[in-house]
Formats: sequence, C-alpha cells, structure tokens
Amino acid sequence: MQQTHPNNVYLVCNARYHNTNFARLELLKVLAENADIHTHVAGNFGDTETIKQCQLLITYTCDLRPTAEEQVALAEFLEAGGRWFALHATNAILEIVEGRKAETPDLAPDFMKLLGSRFIAHPANQKFTVRVSDIEHPLTAGISDFEVEDEEPYYCEKLGEQLVLLEASYNEPSSGYARSDYGTDRDSHPQMYVHPWGEGEVLYLSLGHCAGKHDMKPIRDIIPVVRGSWNSPVYYELLRRGIAWGMGELKATGDTRQ
Repeated sequence: MQQTHPNNVYLVCNARYHNTNFARLELLKVLAENADIHTHVAGNFGDTETIKQCQLLITYTCDLRPTAEEQVALAEFLEAGGRWFALHATNAILEIVEGRKAETPDLAPDFMKLLGSRFIAHPANQKFTVRVSDIEHPLTAGISDFEVEDEEPYYCEKLGEQLVLLEASYNEPSSGYARSDYGTDRDSHPQMYVHPWGEGEVLYLSLGHCAGKHDMKPIRDIIPVVRGSWNSPVYYELLRRGIAWGMGELKATGDTRQ
C-alpha cells in the first residue's frame, strides 16, 4: 500500500562540548535516505506537543537539562508507545568548575530513569573493541565485533531494565572526573541497549563522540578535530537500523561483516 502520510521524527541536537553541527547534519543525511520521513529539528525539548505527535524521538545532546514539565511529557510520549533513540551523551549532566575535576550531579533523576542509565565518567578517548552481545536481535544481526577509535568509553549507572545488544571492556580510571574510579571494577560496559518504558521503548547507543576545534571552550581554547565512531561504516549501519526500529520497520538486513 502506498505511503500517504509521512512518518514523523523529532530530532533534538544540542550537545555541549561536542560538534553539534556535524552530528545534526550527519543524522539528517541518514534520515533523508527515507523519503517517507518528515523530521522536526530542535535544540531542546520545549515543543512537547509536537514530540508527542511523532513516532520517534532522536537525541544527540550533552548537558541538556529538560524542565520538570518536559520530563513528564517525555514519560507520556513513551507510555503512549513512542520510541526514543538516544545517542552518546544524552544521559550526561556536567558541572565543570575551574581548577576542579568534572562532576556529574544527579539533577534530573526522572529523565535518567526514562533513559535507563546515567553517565558518570569516562577515561581518555581511545581505541576499543565493541562486541555484539545479541547476534539474533534485528538491531545487531549480521554485525560482527568491530573497533572504534578516538571514542569516549563511557561509565554509566544502570537504571532499570536493559536488553544489552553491544558491550565493550575497559577499566582505566577517569582522571578528569570527580568519581575517577567509577566503573573500573566491571568486566564489561553496555554500548547499546533497549530499555522499556510503558508501551514504548528507548534505544540508547553510547558511541558517537565528535568534537570540533572550538568545542571545548572555555576549558581548552583549541583541540584537534575528533570524529570517533562517525568514521566507522558500522556506526552508520547502527544509526540506520535505529531509525528503522523507531519507525517500526526494522527487518533483518544484509551481513555487514568486513
């Protein structure tokens, strides 16, 4: 049957200390591959009524703090069956004080419960192997273990149920964070999981760090440009599958082994 109405996606892209413009453009390119998708683009969660009218919410944010009213609306969106594809630092709230290590205060606990995790810390950008935990789930079927480089290895607090699809092992201390030893006692860390909420679900993918030369101001004046997982074809495959999952159209895809 011919599609007569567009599938609506709401993209919130506003990531402090990251290259928001690059991530927004790349996500819109992937979304534009599907002619049946109409995308609303915003820098915050303020237009809650439009979010509720969409099938899929995609977020690439960092230190974006929704109001109490916005958190209630996001919960209602999920409870009604909405799907949320949360990328990278969506679950991060940061307090950086000059001369001190970064803190990650629990200032929006209801928001983090919706996401299923809360970012605590990460060691230096590095190369690590991402393992496929569930080889049968359509989000990961046919994908082999792969390496990412210049990526932030996240340590997160688990909040609620997680169906882990990708994981990785690392245990270096996070020297730039107040809780520098958090997570170093664990054998593995989820990189992608599905978290149920009401009739809806959240798909969280921690990979996706990117930063431009001016994005760490005022902490650092100039930094090298970082693309991290965005340099990996597998990452774009995960984005495409995440969007298809959000549209309810995910099917088994071709083998991406390299």
